[in-house]
Amino acid sequence: VVGKKYDLPILSPVDAKGLFTEEGGIFAGQFYLDANKAVIEELARGGHLMFHASVQHQFPHCWRCKKPVFFRATEQWFASIDGFRQAALDAIRTVRWIPGWGEERIYNMVANRGDWCISRQRSWGVPIPIFYCQDCGQYLINDETIAHLQELFREHGADVWFAREAGDLLPLGTKCDHCGGDKFTKETDTMDVWFDSGTSHMGVLDEPTVWPELSRPADLYLEGSDQHRGWFNSSLSTSVAVTGEAPYKAVLTHGFLVDEKGRKMSKSLGNVVDPAKVIKQLGADILRLWVSSADYRGDLAASPNIMKQMTEAYRKIRNTCRFLVGNIYDYNPAADAVNYDQLLEIDRWALSRLQKLVQKVVKAYKDYEFHVVYHAVHAFCTIDMSALYLDIIKDRLYTMPAASLERRAAQTVLYEVLHALVRLLAPILAFTSEEIWRYVPGEQKPVSVQLTSMPQVIDEYIDEELEQKWERLLAVRSEVTKALEEARREKVIGNSLEAAVELYAAQDLYDFLQPSAGELATIFIVSQASLKTLDETPSGVKNIEAMPDLAVLVKPAAGKKCERCWMYHENVGEDRAHPTICPRCAGVVK
Repeated sequence: VVGKKYDLPILSPVDAKGLFTEEGGIFAGQFYLDANKAVIEELARGGHLMFHASVQHQFPHCWRCKKPVFFRATEQWFASIDGFRQAALDAIRTVRWIPGWGEERIYNMVANRGDWCISRQRSWGVPIPIFYCQDCGQYLINDETIAHLQELFREHGADVWFAREAGDLLPLGTKCDHCGGDKFTKETDTMDVWFDSGTSHMGVLDEPTVWPELSRPADLYLEGSDQHRGWFNSSLSTSVAVTGEAPYKAVLTHGFLVDEKGRKMSKSLGNVVDPAKVIKQLGADILRLWVSSADYRGDLAASPNIMKQMTEAYRKIRNTCRFLVGNIYDYNPAADAVNYDQLLEIDRWALSRLQKLVQKVVKAYKDYEFHVVYHAVHAFCTIDMSALYLDIIKDRLYTMPAASLERRAAQTVLYEVLHALVRLLAPILAFTSEEIWRYVPGEQKPVSVQLTSMPQVIDEYIDEELEQKWERLLAVRSEVTKALEEARREKVIGNSLEAAVELYAAQDLYDFLQPSAGELATIFIVSQASLKTLDETPSGVKNIEAMPDLAVLVKPAAGKKCERCWMYHENVGEDRAHPTICPRCAGVVK
């Protein structure tokens, strides 16, 4: 390019073997590297050498053999994009680019790129369908030769180009348009692989007899961030040149695979994570969960330690689902479902949280933000469900009469959560979701979870006021849990059901907690709980540092332990027929 700018002659004094040609004068026949010393000596002899020293600098090397690359000026085939450059730039603006910075990156590349060199000096590849007259050297390519080659390729495949001589690849009677000669040779260069892959949209989207359900443009192209210069670019160019439009509606770019220290994976470093081994050892769903957990817009880290972390995360999600499945074993959604207005307040809170999850996850899927899906589902399973709701409702599930309103209400929510959760997980934990789906109650359900649709948000279940109330309640619960842990460390109690909790609250907090006073023991998972004003706080009991309007006293629960519900009651054995259980449990087992 610089030489053309200053009208310098185009020289190519080195042949394909690296030897100087006659154009190299006195160096003809010498290997170009071996001639370095002679060239320097000749320059010095003629007084043309200004300075001579070794310098360290960056230089391109072959990715395969690691040897320095030598650039030669040789004849090549080029495709000009000037005729459709503006159309390509316009098409870029119609595409959704994920992440957004990809749009300007490819726009600038197309705006500034030169002619596309489509020929490569490789022994095998997609052939360039051009012939040369042996008499005059003129090239030959026209509609007839292309049509004839198409028929040969359809019948014998592209390898027919390499298997036959030029005369056997041309229509009978073909003559040179320039001199009338009938002897030809075929082009030995092959097509640039980006031209090959860049036309894949034509082989997929324009083949209605093979894929009648597909049409252009494709919904999504996805590849590494280096493909703005490669596949995304070549696909855009070939599609715009032929159809005037981009071949895709959206393009998603992801980072590259690195180890947990951010290093590129290589066999020499010994840090390669073999996906086949991960699948064999941990299962395909662990690998799928890892892919979804990472923000693909940057590089993705993988290592045995990271896979171990994914296994733990997977186990928490799976255990949540297992609890849900195990506790609706006797639930029939058609006959046992409890109406929303009959659900307990904590049940309605759980459904509201579920709708928020569905809302967030479905949007994340549409935005291709799979890491948001992973983190949202994981947090819902571990915090909203396992650490809160499921813990609180265990007493209802295990001790209430099987068909009681309270137990069926809890089961109704468990079913709704499971039915939504398994569908939200299906695109990522494909195998686990299929396993879970077999145990989801319902006679009319599809045979596979993959045949269902994503859950829809039920707006009526979203209750912001209720969530705000429970956010405050759960903040109190968190402080009570800390007090219980302290009492456990001091050997005041064993597990939480051995405890009685006394709350001393400032007036505003007292008024807030008073309507829920009867449910506090259930919420805290203790045997007894009482609520008093802050000015009744016994001496020695300190206010909570993080919640100054609250003081908590934990002491052993009064009474005896019920052998059925494990809660402590002062009236255990009141029913003489059941001397080891509380009256509530006695009423259930009668």
